Amino acid sequence: MDNERSPLGADFIPGLDLSRILYEEAVRPVIDSAYPGLRYAAARVGTGSEVLGFDTARSADHEWGPRLNLFLAPEDAAEHGAELRRLLAERLPKHVRGWPTHFRLADPEVPIGQMELTEGAVDHRVSVDDLGSWLRTRLGVDAASAEGPTVRDWLAMPQQRLAEVTGGAVFHDGPGAADAPDAARAPSAPGAAGTLGAVRARLAWYPDQVWRYLLACQWQRISQEEALVGRCAEVGDDLGSAVVAARLVRDLMRLCLLLERTYAPYGKWLGSAFGRLAVAGALKPSLAGALAATQYPVRERHLCDAYEYVAGLQNATGLAAPVDPARRPYHSRPFQVLHAERFAQALAATVTDPELRGLPLTGGVDQWADSTDFLGLGGPRRAAVDALARTVT
Repeated sequence: MDNERSPLGADFIPGLDLSRILYEEAVRPVIDSAYPGLRYAAARVGTGSEVLGFDTARSADHEWGPRLNLFLAPEDAAEHGAELRRLLAERLPKHVRGWPTHFRLADPEVPIGQMELTEGAVDHRVSVDDLGSWLRTRLGVDAASAEGPTVRDWLAMPQQRLAEVTGGAVFHDGPGAADAPDAARAPSAPGAAGTLGAVRARLAWYPDQVWRYLLACQWQRISQEEALVGRCAEVGDDLGSAVVAARLVRDLMRLCLLLERTYAPYGKWLGSAFGRLAVAGALKPSLAGALAATQYPVRERHLCDAYEYVAGLQNATGLAAPVDPARRPYHSRPFQVLHAERFAQALAATVTDPELRGLPLTGGVDQWADSTDFLGLGGPRRAAVDALARTVT
């Protein structure tokens, strides 16, 4: 049942609202008192369903609750980070709106916390980091640096991670509410903390050339399997046909997210994110019909309806020369397809960046890999992207 309540019987509050209350009523007073004039950013970003706005009462059963991210300049994080975390453990209230600030590890071997009231200092979920280090951990690159992400950096950053950095909410980004009484109390330079807003704006969406390349690659993925729905059915493998159709539905959903400039989350929230798109209402019947079909002709018809609709969306962007969006036979075989590679080629022709033009149409790391464990490894992600690039240079 999705009716989780706090140990104090409090009703569910969306996580971002709870984080804002935690900051305004509990964390900010501690910072203003102990470190007047400190330059910092306070936000709720990173992991957690609340960052994407998908949390429900069910989310409260693990690592959900009064949580906050604090970002300091590197020198301030090194000097004050540990002490600030200790002060918060001692001074935070035991609960915020009935939701405990203490997180107990239910299993010592699994670092997943559950809210619980406690008598002593709280094991809170207010992290204190310097922004550059946090970004390197989350994305594999310090996107706060002056250079910003390179083309290969963009291809190595999973969309889920980009959504986590650019989603959520920022509650404060700059000097503390109390001005420093003298220069010695304030950081010698603004540092990374004051750049959180700028970093989020920089990462809000792909650069134009990267976007075009990723769109081309997503159409290419569809082209690789659209004929397999019919071929599986032809040999009596209706289960295989349905599985391929489901993969194509997933790829079409991710393509629509790309077209509407929205980062795709991982599988748990893909349908929820798609449902927020402007195209969802018109496209859902065809996608749902393809998934529900028990006969190949019906499955093919729904898929082709979806292909044509999304092809029309692609043409409407004006990013590439228009391509005939009508379904057609798959060469001499009796299968109806879009021949989606035509859209991939039209988009690829608009990619002028020399680093992207030479790449195969494999795309970003999460267009060809969907292992959650792999996508969480920044070094291997980047190494794999670099290896693909070396095969054509």
